[in-house]
Amino acid sequence: MTVQAVVFDIGNVLIEWQPENFFDREVGEERRREMFAAIDLHAMNDRIDSGENFSKVVRETEAAHPDFAHEIAMWHDRWLELAAPVIPHSVRLMRALRSKGIPVHALTNFGVETFALAQTEYDFLTEFDMAFVSGHLQVIKPAPAIYAAVEAGTGLTGEALLFADDRPDNVAAAEARGWRAHLFDGPEGWAARLVAEGLLTEEDAA
Repeated sequence: MTVQAVVFDIGNVLIEWQPENFFDREVGEERRREMFAAIDLHAMNDRIDSGENFSKVVRETEAAHPDFAHEIAMWHDRWLELAAPVIPHSVRLMRALRSKGIPVHALTNFGVETFALAQTEYDFLTEFDMAFVSGHLQVIKPAPAIYAAVEAGTGLTGEALLFADDRPDNVAAAEARGWRAHLFDGPEGWAARLVAEGLLTEEDAA
């Protein structure tokens, strides 16, 4: 079976998502390490990605940890600086696929409010044929239900879908459903996979 749709994760595939790097720059590595040791900020973000209100969750966390209130506020007030920069080659690949008439979807752990905010900054996030956003679905990868939502929405299953994600657990969950999947560790490898699948030429994928 040939691939009938390509599914992109967003964080660390189309846009870098490394909050630690932001805080290293802003407050220094030592202070950042102290904060991340004291507070599970990735768990906080999972709540947002699961559909809880962005401002409410961050402000609650800020209030609960006054020693780091200033830094936690940055997660909210400067969020677009955390979700940066764009990975330009990946965006070119996404647009090259769409120019060939290949449906391109997003399957992403992203909050309702943060996804809308990101769309105001990154126009390519409005270009998917369908976007399956965890905050709206109220379930995050790698839960099987979020992959089932893609299948229900697209009408495609198994090897008809090719999925790229930077996390091994998310890739394994897709493969468990019979999807073709690619563990993203840079746009060059993803480009090569799209060429190998016959979806793009080497020129298209450059």
